[in-house]
Amino acid sequence: MHHYPDASAVVRALSPDEPVILNRPHAAARAARFFAEKFPGKSLYAVKANPSPDLLQVLWEAGVTHYDVASIAEVRLVRSVLPGAVLCFMHPVKSQGAIAEAYTVHGVRVFSLDSHEELAKIVAATSHAEDLSLCVRLRVSSDYSELSLASKFGIDLADAAPLLQATRQVADSLGVCFHVGSQAMTPFAYVQALERVRAAIVDAAVTVDIVDVGGGFPSIYPGMEPPPLEDYFGALHRAAESLPVSYSSELWCEPGRALCAEYSSLVVKVERGRGDELYINDGAYGALYDAAHVGWRFPVRCISAGRGETLSAFSFYGPTCDDADFMEGPFMLPADIAPGDYIEVGMLGAYGAAMKTAFNGFGQARVFEVADEPMASQYTGQRTDPRAKDNVVSLR
Repeated sequence: MHHYPDASAVVRALSPDEPVILNRPHAAARAARFFAEKFPGKSLYAVKANPSPDLLQVLWEAGVTHYDVASIAEVRLVRSVLPGAVLCFMHPVKSQGAIAEAYTVHGVRVFSLDSHEELAKIVAATSHAEDLSLCVRLRVSSDYSELSLASKFGIDLADAAPLLQATRQVADSLGVCFHVGSQAMTPFAYVQALERVRAAIVDAAVTVDIVDVGGGFPSIYPGMEPPPLEDYFGALHRAAESLPVSYSSELWCEPGRALCAEYSSLVVKVERGRGDELYINDGAYGALYDAAHVGWRFPVRCISAGRGETLSAFSFYGPTCDDADFMEGPFMLPADIAPGDYIEVGMLGAYGAAMKTAFNGFGQARVFEVADEPMASQYTGQRTDPRAKDNVVSLR
C-alpha cells in the first residue's frame, strides 16, 4: 500500500478521477490502546462498524482481543484474520445453522439473546453445551443518542426475570447486555440503562457474571461534540460498582464507531456546481450513506489550492442517477469552490467503507495510508482519569 503525508499529497501526486479512501492506522491503534488501558473492563470491537481485515489486525496488535460479531460471515472473517481472537456472537436473532457453525467450527462460546425462543435455539444448536456464556439483551432507552437502537432488539424489563432465570439454568456464565443507541451524547445514557439492569437482576434474583454496556461511545462531528470518553468511563465505573453483582461480574463494552471513526477519510472530486449544490463522485450508495440517509454531518475541507477563506453552506449530490443520492449537509466549504476541486470528508472509518455499494457502476475507490491526524479526535491523552475524582455527570 502506498503511503502519503496527507490528502493534499495524494491529490498532487494522482489527480484522481475516482474517490480515494485514506486510512490512518495510527489513529485506530491509538483508540484501541485508549479503550484497552482506560475502560474499566473488557472491550469488544463491534466488527459491523468496519470489517476491514487491515483494521482488524491494527486493533488486535493494539490490544483488542475480543470481537463482537453479528453474522456467521463476520465470524468467518475475524477467525480467518485473527485465529486467537475471542468471538462473541452478539446478534440476538440468529439461524440455528449459524449458531452451530460458530460453536463447532469457530470456537464461539459467547452468544446473546432476547427471547425464550432464541435460548432454545442456542441450546439445541450447541447440543446442550455446558460451556456457554449467554448474554440476555435488555431493552433500554435511546433518548440520549443520535441514532436509536431501542425498537428492534431487547426484552422489556417487565418480562426479563423469567428469561434471566431460564438462561442462568443452562449458561456457564450469565450476562446482561444492552445498547443505548449510536453516538450517545452523555454518560447519563449508560447510568440510566444500568439502573434498568439493576432492577432486572433484583427481580430475577440471579447471579450475573457479565454486565455488557454495549456500544454507543461517541466520536466528534460538526454539531455533535460529546464529553470526553474519560467521563463515560468514570460514570460507568461508578454505576457498575453500585450494582448488586459488582463483586462477581465483569464489565464489558462493544465500541464500534469510537474505535474506527478516526481510521478513514474520503477524498472526492467536485464535478459540477449548481448554486449551493455540489455534484461529487461519491454519495448515498457509497461511503456517504449516513450523510444521505440519516443526515449525518461529516467534517469537510477543500484541499485544492487557491480558494478563499469565506465559507458557505453546501449540499452534495452523489454520482448515481437517483434523486435519493443527495446529502443535505450543510457542509461548510469555500464559497468559491469550483468543478475540479477536491474535498476531504473526515471521520468515515465507521460505517463508510462498510456501507459502500457498486450501484450504477460506481463504488470503486483506491486506498492509501496517510500519516496526518484525523479531523477530530477523542484521544488526545491530555485529560486525567476522572475515576480519581468526584465528577458530576450532566444530563445533557
